[in-house]
Amino acid sequence: MKKPLTPFPTTGYFGAQYFCDREDETKRIFSNIQGGQTTILTAPRRIGKTALIFHVLDKLPSGTKGIYFDILPTENMSGFLNEFASAIVRHVPEKKGTGRKVWDFIKSLRPSVSFDLLTGSPQVSFTLKDSEINYQIEAIFSFLEKQDEKYVIAIDEFQQILEYPEKKTDAWLRTHIQKLKNVIFIFAGSQQHLLNEMFTIPSRPFYNSATLLKIEKINSKKYKAFILKQFTMNGREIEDPVIDSILNWADCHTYYVQLICNRIFLTGVNKIEDKIWKEEAERLLKEQEPVFYNYRNMLTKPQWDILKATALEGVLYEPTGIEFVMKYSLGNPSSVLRSLEAITRMELIYYDFNEDGKKYYAINDLLFRRWMEGLNLSSSF
Repeated sequence: MKKPLTPFPTTGYFGAQYFCDREDETKRIFSNIQGGQTTILTAPRRIGKTALIFHVLDKLPSGTKGIYFDILPTENMSGFLNEFASAIVRHVPEKKGTGRKVWDFIKSLRPSVSFDLLTGSPQVSFTLKDSEINYQIEAIFSFLEKQDEKYVIAIDEFQQILEYPEKKTDAWLRTHIQKLKNVIFIFAGSQQHLLNEMFTIPSRPFYNSATLLKIEKINSKKYKAFILKQFTMNGREIEDPVIDSILNWADCHTYYVQLICNRIFLTGVNKIEDKIWKEEAERLLKEQEPVFYNYRNMLTKPQWDILKATALEGVLYEPTGIEFVMKYSLGNPSSVLRSLEAITRMELIYYDFNEDGKKYYAINDLLFRRWMEGLNLSSSF
């Protein structure tokens, strides 16, 4: 496994040394795998669910193979098949005995096989009639089911199948998945409400067919210890109050913690003080300004106003409440609700429920929130 450029990678998985905590979540997923139970893994964007999946797959025991693929870029079952087959040949090297058997099987389906010019990873593509696509997916399931090894298949952004034009895709997949004993699934996604509906509403095909696991932010004390260790092991000095400030600014959100620490490390400074990380945070927000201006240009004024207000609130519990509406001069509560629903569909914000079951809204992009906090609320922007 390659070593990352810094001890705080923001993409990819580089081994347990660069992975913080998630011990309880890892144990729960392994327990599900051992019990033959499907896991539904949900989390807000960039909280670390994909890294957790790779962490689990990396720790699978001998005789169990992990396969991961992301179906967010796919638009139909043909795209699903291509991603699925590509993932299999990527995760099972051809040179090994089992790998040769897998590759021979995939090739027997007569796909087009190419290799990514940058990564060298194999890519599989099928040219099939619509009536043949499901048959090929079923054939792959059947092949894996008959192997001596157990397979754990992780499908990221699984809710994307709801967007496929083929009718009852979820029902078809459920019918074939439930027959498998040698293949265990992990379904993951960041659109939590869609995944929850797929598996908790009685009328849906996947109802009550899996164990739901929602991952939250990493405990601040554990993240603090991790950050200190990573800097210290690489000859850098950083004090506890500075780490506390970084975690507070990044809201203990995995991606943003990793991002700011990554930037700090790349400065090459040996003793990290408040001034260093704050300068990097300021540069980061400045670099993102074109993205933030684009938010404004693509939204209507009411949508833009509710986006700003949500960012400034941090956590919004009563979007149509008089206090909130008047505080930000948002106008009619019904108009606020329409705008809120629109930017939720755009995934600029998301909604979730706290420990007491109370619904709240929050912004997906923490950098936008921090940028808004730095602006004068009375400005015309």
